[in-house]
Parts: sequence; C-alpha cells; structure tokens
Amino acid sequence: MISAMLQYIQRSPDCFHAVEELRQRLLREGYTELRPGRWQLTAGGKYFTTKNGSSMMAFRLPQEAPAGFLLTASHSDSPCFRLRDHAELMGEYIRLSAERYGGMINDSWLDRPLSVAGRVLVRREGGLEARLVDLKRDVALIPRVAIHLNRETNSGVKYDPARDLVALYAAGTGSGSFYREVARTADCAPEDVVAGDLVLYNNQPGTVWGAEGEFVSAPRLDDLACVFACTEGFLTAQERDMVPVLCVFDNEEIGSETKQGAASVFLPETLAAISEALGLSAADHRALLADSMMLSCDNGHARHPNHPELADTNEAPVLNGGVVVKHSPRYATDGVSAAVFTELCRRAEVPVQHYANRPDQMGGSTLGNIADTKLPIPTVDIGMAQLAMHSCFETMGSRDVEAFVRAVRACYESSLRFTPEGVALR
Repeated sequence: MISAMLQYIQRSPDCFHAVEELRQRLLREGYTELRPGRWQLTAGGKYFTTKNGSSMMAFRLPQEAPAGFLLTASHSDSPCFRLRDHAELMGEYIRLSAERYGGMINDSWLDRPLSVAGRVLVRREGGLEARLVDLKRDVALIPRVAIHLNRETNSGVKYDPARDLVALYAAGTGSGSFYREVARTADCAPEDVVAGDLVLYNNQPGTVWGAEGEFVSAPRLDDLACVFACTEGFLTAQERDMVPVLCVFDNEEIGSETKQGAASVFLPETLAAISEALGLSAADHRALLADSMMLSCDNGHARHPNHPELADTNEAPVLNGGVVVKHSPRYATDGVSAAVFTELCRRAEVPVQHYANRPDQMGGSTLGNIADTKLPIPTVDIGMAQLAMHSCFETMGSRDVEAFVRAVRACYESSLRFTPEGVALR
C-alpha cells in the first residue's frame, strides 16, 4: 500500500495531476463522469464530477432508498511555488519568478533540484484546450548563499521572496527557452500557449526508511497521503444504505475561498443534484442531511522527537500510533463527531490517538469547519501524524496509512441515525 501511495504522489506534482490520476482510476473502476446539468442516476450506479480540473467528488448510490450521506474530504493542493505568467527573468542567467503558495517552510526548498508541472491552455481551431504538462526532470534550483558570504546563515535567515527565493533555470540561453520547453511538453507551438497554471515542485521520489521501514518521507504528504487513503477506503468499502461520497478540494492551503474550494457551493450543490436526480423533494434532501456525517481528512502534527516541549502534554500523537482525531476551537470536531468516529474505529479495531495544540499556541486551519458553513452536518477532523508539515519533504509513519484506510472504510460501511438522545450506529 505504501508503494502505491508513493507512486500516486510521484504522478501528482500539482493539484491538476492529483485529480486527473483519481479521474483515470475511477474510470478504470467503472465510474461514470458527470457534466454540469440535470443528472440521470440509477440505483447502484457509480459516478464522479470535477470542478476546475483540480477538485472532485465521487459517489455511489445504494440499491435501496438512501438513508444519508457519508463523506470524506481532503485536499489536492500543497505548498509550492506558483510561476508567474511571464516567469523568465533575463540576465547572465535565466531565472524563474514565482510566488509562494501556502504556508511553506522556505529554506526546505533551497539547494534542491526542482521540476515544473501544471496546466496550460492551448489555442486550437474553434477555441482553447486545457492540457496537463509535467517536465518530470530536474530543471531548476534555488541556490543558497554560501556561508563565507553570509556568516549568519546558521543563526537564522529571513528570506526576501523576490530575491532569495528565485529559481535558477538556465545559463543565459536566450529569452523564451523555458516556454519552448513547456510547449514541447504540451505538444504545441510556443505561440499557441495562451496561459497556464504552472508550479515548481520537488521531483524527489518518496522513500521508506528506518530500522524496520517504519517511516516514509515524500513531497506533498500533506495532503495527498489523505487523498490516497480516502480513495482506497472509498473504493474498497462494502455497500450499505448510505451514499458514500469522496470529496477532494483544491485551495485548502490558501483558505478554500475559490470556486473549487471547500468554501464554495461545489459540495452542497453536488449533494442537492444527487437528491434531485433521485426524485427527492427539498424536505427529503434535508432529511438525508440530518443523518449525514463528514470526515475532514488532513494530517496532524506528531510530537517532534527533538522538541517534545512544543506539543501538548496529554494530546500529542506519535508516528505509527494510529489515526489522529484533531481537537481545536478552529476545527469542526465536537463531542458528537469525535465519539461517533472513535466508536467506529473501536469496532474496526483501528487505533486512535488525539491531537490538540498547546494552550498557548494557535494551530493551522483545515477545510472541515469551512465546508460546514455550506453544509452543516456533524464533522470530525482527522489525519495521520507527521513531522515537518509544509516542508518540501515531509515524514510520517508507514504503518499509519493502512490504519487510516481501515478507519475510512469502516465509516463508509456504517449507517448513522442522529436523534435527540444520541446516535444509532450499525
């Protein structure tokens, strides 16, 4: 399973490739792609739809009348450098101007060979065509200043993004060389590339390591590890009377407030379209939502082996300790959702651990509470424990992936009924 996850991450250098990889897998699994409009759905059918090529929702319909929705939500984007539309900076060298996307750890990107991937819009007769590109080879690097020229480099450096975080691309081979290579990869003439969404990314393959292979390190574990594990749990779950929904959103790292983010209407409109296609009334749809639940899946911080003082005393997960339930006033987890998830994991014999920020620290946000503002259903924030979150190369426990898949599968295979007295689970 770890090998399959690392292959998925390697083939997903950006949000567009991450969703396209899922799209191709779902098609192989017999899912039907739906376009915007009125849908024709059948009992037992398997479907998916995408937004912007960077967000996706997949679902299956039970043979009988649905009793509610069970959702997982993860995100396709990761901190990176987004190239500008006119990225080439000319001089003795050709450099690539980019803007930081998300809360990255700046110096983890320095002195590391980088590649370029993303989406370009190509001029064709009658319109424009979106094409994915991935140079797949190391083409750029952000060089660090030598210690002889900056004796304070080991005392902490504040980086100027416009000067210190500019990638070296070529040795002055002439203007346009970068875009010629992008065009070759897109199989078109340079003048036919109208615009694009390109990123610099770490092309280093992930690796399993440790005395007994207990650790795994790779780029983009936050959050492609959860995307992969949620997909595995979704595809392998047995059918019940609930509608299982796999949600993958873009733009979580910058607040989710885009047409393809968790703050958009993509989720509520998709669920409403499912109910409409099944001939359900608005009241029927509200009844389904009343017995629905979502897992907001995004990795959490493990207790750091060199800095245990940064973690909460009682709620600090460890690598390979099991699925993490995350608690914070900024998260969607509450007593009900935490109890339901913990009980389902107990029944499935999946280990669970808990995370909370130290009381004097404020943690990061996630998409659960954002999505809840559009779809007010019980939601629990969960993830896998990891180190060096938002680094160019992150680390987590290799055994946690299998545990996470089993937890997701157990939730998809459950049936929920929320009542004033509590929750009926089966």
